Amino acid sequence: MRVALAQVNPTVGDLAGNRRLVEEAVAKAAAAGADVVALPELVLTGYPPMDLLERDGFVRDQLVELEALEPASREIDVVLGAVLPNEGAGRKPWVNAAVLLSGGRRVAAQAKSLLPSYDVFDEKRYFAPAVARGPIVSGRGGASIGLTVCEDVWSEEMDYELDPVGELVAAGAEAVLNLSCSPWRSGKPAMRRRIVGDLAKRHAVPLVYVNQLGGNDEIIFDGGSFVAGPDGRILAQLPLFEPALEVVDLDGPGGVAALDVHEPERVAQLEAALVLGIRDYFRKQGLPPGAVIGLSGGIDSAVTAHLAVEALGRERVLGVAMPGPFSSEHSVDDAFELGRNLGIEVRRADIGPMYEAYRGSFASLFGEQGDYGLTQQNIQSRIRGALLMAVSNQEGRLVLATGNKSELSIGYCTLYGDTVGGLCVLGDVYKHDVYALAHHANRDGERVPANTIDKPPSAELAPDQLDTDDLPSYDVLDAVLAQAVEGSLGADAITPPAGADRAVVRQIVSRLDRNEYKRRQAPIVLRVSEKAFGSGRRLPIVHRYHSS
Repeated sequence: MRVALAQVNPTVGDLAGNRRLVEEAVAKAAAAGADVVALPELVLTGYPPMDLLERDGFVRDQLVELEALEPASREIDVVLGAVLPNEGAGRKPWVNAAVLLSGGRRVAAQAKSLLPSYDVFDEKRYFAPAVARGPIVSGRGGASIGLTVCEDVWSEEMDYELDPVGELVAAGAEAVLNLSCSPWRSGKPAMRRRIVGDLAKRHAVPLVYVNQLGGNDEIIFDGGSFVAGPDGRILAQLPLFEPALEVVDLDGPGGVAALDVHEPERVAQLEAALVLGIRDYFRKQGLPPGAVIGLSGGIDSAVTAHLAVEALGRERVLGVAMPGPFSSEHSVDDAFELGRNLGIEVRRADIGPMYEAYRGSFASLFGEQGDYGLTQQNIQSRIRGALLMAVSNQEGRLVLATGNKSELSIGYCTLYGDTVGGLCVLGDVYKHDVYALAHHANRDGERVPANTIDKPPSAELAPDQLDTDDLPSYDVLDAVLAQAVEGSLGADAITPPAGADRAVVRQIVSRLDRNEYKRRQAPIVLRVSEKAFGSGRRLPIVHRYHSS
């Protein structure tokens, strides 16, 4: 059986556009001589459709597009993900299904058995699980194949009692296809190959894994589709972060040679994921004017600008330098040098007069004072945020927030200031990885200025201010936060890193909890870690539990 893996990038809700995307892939697979083409989970609706599933007409219109696809299966079998009415047990009206089209009609479907309801997944909210599983016969290849959907191959990893692949093989499946929407995070592609390879070896069948590509809101899908042979070795591997189609002959003479899989290094994958997330956020919303970024001369805004240029092109990225009374001249110079390196337009807007006007208002409100402390620091950030939003209103550009995960975790950011924007690019990237991205950006020549990388981080909202005036070193901060956020550990369970004691750990965890209200009001964060702020991490703002 010659199977084509079609790794495509659907858009949530673009039902007709997604159907055309499938048709194009089917035509390419047929021209390449495939017997069957497999496409990702819920490819017609895009993933995740969330409460669009509850909107009147949405599933009905998707079923119309599914029917319109049937003629495409006259020359080749088509296996794709779609929403179907639930005709079995359970109160939910729909199932998340793998559908087989063959001979110009829909001939079979298999509902997803294991419905994830953790992290960003919430499938039990919408779907009923399969009540039975059985293989189907390919109309062209004549093989008995098992159809599974995403989580169905994670049975052992997630400790489910049910093993859908095992049931299908026991019932006679000679090969298993898995249609997936598995988000990217660091280490995830290798993890998938290990899990699926072990599963294929355990049941002694080839397993074809087809993953979605593209960014949908904060979630980034990397593709990385592959085929695992019955001995668990990887026989074919599609690229990460780009559309692709490859045909694999599972019954070829002598079998298919195993691959020595090589994938890009971790920081290269991180950059590619963020670039894809930015690009699709703009492309799928139809935001042609591009992005505007406040350039402070610091590392976060520099890396954000670099990523935006990679995603959108330099002509669609605008930088705005907004020096204030405490900005160093080298920071302004660094912002303009960055602009020259990236080839983007940089405008200058001094905030000094506006800052002094606010100080006059503060005198009326609070009485004359030489220093209004945090109030006068934060108003500088809010002035800058207002100017960026003015550019957004005037020119239709989307503001990209530049804060990183280290700062967002402990609230080292100004609400309605540097948190303004439509998308937070680095909000799931710790500070040490921001530096890694900067070095990676300079791999073929300087893009991020050397001075930006080398100088001590500073918000420059007060004289001679440094981040370390208020924070532990980022090495310490990131090590504690990784245990608290990704590891879900309480303060007393966290191992203090070198340079910190238990008191520092408790202070960091306390600030993490206290600043949930800021994160709720921040832009959506591109998700690149095991536990990102947003839909995958749900904590109350008001609570009194201090974990130990």
